[in-house]
Amino acid sequence: MKAGITPFRVGVGIIVALVVAMVVLQRIRSSDYLIVPDTAHPVAPLVHVKGGKPTNGSGKLFFVDIQEEQPSKLHDLFRWLGLASDPAHSTRVPASILIPHGSTGQEYHHAELRQMASSQLIAGAVAERQVGLNVVEIPNGVLVDNIYSDVPAASKIGPADIIVAANGKPTLTLHALERALAPVKPGGTVVLKILRGSQTMNVQIRTVHDPKDRKRALVGIEAENSARIAHLPVPVSIDSGNIGGPSAGLAFTLEVMQQLGANVTHGYKVAATGTISLNGAVGPIGGMVQKTWGVRAAGAQVFLVPRGADNFRDARVNAGPNLRIIPVTSLKQALHALAALPKLK
Repeated sequence: MKAGITPFRVGVGIIVALVVAMVVLQRIRSSDYLIVPDTAHPVAPLVHVKGGKPTNGSGKLFFVDIQEEQPSKLHDLFRWLGLASDPAHSTRVPASILIPHGSTGQEYHHAELRQMASSQLIAGAVAERQVGLNVVEIPNGVLVDNIYSDVPAASKIGPADIIVAANGKPTLTLHALERALAPVKPGGTVVLKILRGSQTMNVQIRTVHDPKDRKRALVGIEAENSARIAHLPVPVSIDSGNIGGPSAGLAFTLEVMQQLGANVTHGYKVAATGTISLNGAVGPIGGMVQKTWGVRAAGAQVFLVPRGADNFRDARVNAGPNLRIIPVTSLKQALHALAALPKLK
């Protein structure tokens, strides 16, 4: 006579099923990303300026990054049940907002690394020009800073790509790109020749209409003039490891200036974030809430932030009582603001 299924066997079966389910859910990634604070890092160890001077006094520069983590489905389940929570001061965003349509997480990371490499080159050139050195730049195209997520170009163009031609016409400047797009009707296609790292490729893109002028065709990007640095008087190298993105541009620029002998910090512990353009303009960045908490964790006294895209507001709201927030739109404005700080005793 066969033994029946006992309650013990049922219990064991349920436990085994739960364990298997938990293992599976732990391996499956969530459809969201967590933007998590990371303590601000000193810039000086990453930047080497040939013949540069070590930082004097108590002043120090910090750059800020964030951690982008994709939690597991198991974490999401426990969070839904009230048994777990996301890290303190983190923000949860859908993957579709962070990663352009048609791209993979790996492609997104590679694009961020290209942005970082580009920002480092620009930082060296802007810093040396600011201290009076003769930097020689040769226009080489249109640098893509950002792509709107809801346009066809989002799946074909990446940040830090350089557009060198449109429909066979060279586009060494933004103005040249605008002229090349002028004959194209909204919804029509344009063939862009782009440089992506060491690769050159042609991509066919369907345009969209300009919200302010429905007869004008746009690709759907934010961009700036790009240039090849033909002559940098003092060699500069920056090793940021596996950290990507363009938001450390201002911090790198200030550190290069500091090592070239400029008094940038005036004795303060200064954190800085913001993209840097060849003309010295400081542009907005993402993750400002988390970056402000990272700056607080590092014990900085001053935080230079871009004025635009709610960056100043988010930093001010999360600064606490001991962190001075200074909004800037350019390198020169940042330098003037630091020079105007009260003298330390």
